[in-house]
Amino acid sequence: MSNAFKAIKITDRIYWVGAIDWGLRNFHGYETSRGSTYNAYLILADKITLIDTVKPEFYDEMMSRIASIIDPAEIKYIISNHAEMDHAGCLPRLVHKLNPEKVIASPKGVEALAEQFGWDREVEPVKTGDTLSLGNGTLSFIETRMLHWPDSMFTFFEDEGVLFTNDAFGMHLACSERFADEIDPWIIKKEGAKYYANILLHLSPIVTKLLNKLASLNLDITMIAPDHGPIWRQDLNQIIDYYAQWADQQPTNKAVIVYDTMWKSTAAMAAAIGDGLAEGGVKVELMSLAGAHRSDVLTELLDAGALLVGSPTMNNQICPAVADVMNYLKGLKPKNLIGATFGSYGWSGEAVKQLDQIMRDMNVELVQEGLRVKYVPSEEDLAACRAMGAEVAVRLKQGEWHS
Repeated sequence: MSNAFKAIKITDRIYWVGAIDWGLRNFHGYETSRGSTYNAYLILADKITLIDTVKPEFYDEMMSRIASIIDPAEIKYIISNHAEMDHAGCLPRLVHKLNPEKVIASPKGVEALAEQFGWDREVEPVKTGDTLSLGNGTLSFIETRMLHWPDSMFTFFEDEGVLFTNDAFGMHLACSERFADEIDPWIIKKEGAKYYANILLHLSPIVTKLLNKLASLNLDITMIAPDHGPIWRQDLNQIIDYYAQWADQQPTNKAVIVYDTMWKSTAAMAAAIGDGLAEGGVKVELMSLAGAHRSDVLTELLDAGALLVGSPTMNNQICPAVADVMNYLKGLKPKNLIGATFGSYGWSGEAVKQLDQIMRDMNVELVQEGLRVKYVPSEEDLAACRAMGAEVAVRLKQGEWHS
């Protein structure tokens, strides 16, 4: 076994034994431009316990980190907070090698592990409020169903106040630093928002309920240890408050304009609409899909109040890049948005009407009927585009359209 990787001490009795994926650039269609980490944690107690594992290809890195402080065979309990492959993918191999006394998961986790791996290994189910003695320490469990899988749960190490939150409160960020307070706060907020927007946005009502549940439990939390990105050991309310804000999705005075273009006509319309919005006092994010990724669109939309979408008509349809983004947006269910659509066409011009219908399906309140321009926009057409932007700005600043 390689001894190239070392465990990192994060408390008196807990070590980080995860892996850093510097090269990851795509996670289920979400562009991870800064890579990611797969965090696993080792608790040194009478019953040595491993919290989560790593993506299968990083098995050796995790085992090297574990072996830097103990013989891996000393691990007695393994907790699986979530069955997704980036956290449980090497679990069958690990269990076969170590044969621990217990493997523990939520009731739904027991089902997911059995179905996913096709194994008959006994996994002990735990539910909210259950505890597990480690001899000289205690773990308790909180089910967090659909955040973001049915099996998800938190594990709390009561003796040191460490809450292991799996996919909550994390981010895709490869870094040598293990703690959030060691990293540029702008990066932390940006990557945290991107993670929330692209993984958890559609589950926002459940996030709000979970935050309320955590508050009611009155846990003495000293550290939040997610399974992606850095660990929170200072100002824990910062990430909790971010989640409350993102889940609430209260719109700001900001508009996101997303478009693709074939011969620059739809691009000219987008620029004119942006001018109209800006003249109306609205912050504008103009995002050409020639360079903007769908996951960046979601991130910008997280705190926006308006969404404007433009597409030329291609083969009687929305052009492919816009169709891709709209399908992605629809699945993540952003709310509290007003909007409008626009686009240039040559002879049939169906795209704008199709966009209008998609926006209605997403519960985006349309400020006006979609704006269509034949071939190249004239000065009058561009004036109409600026007027559309101005009208959206007026409605956005009124703020009377959302609950």
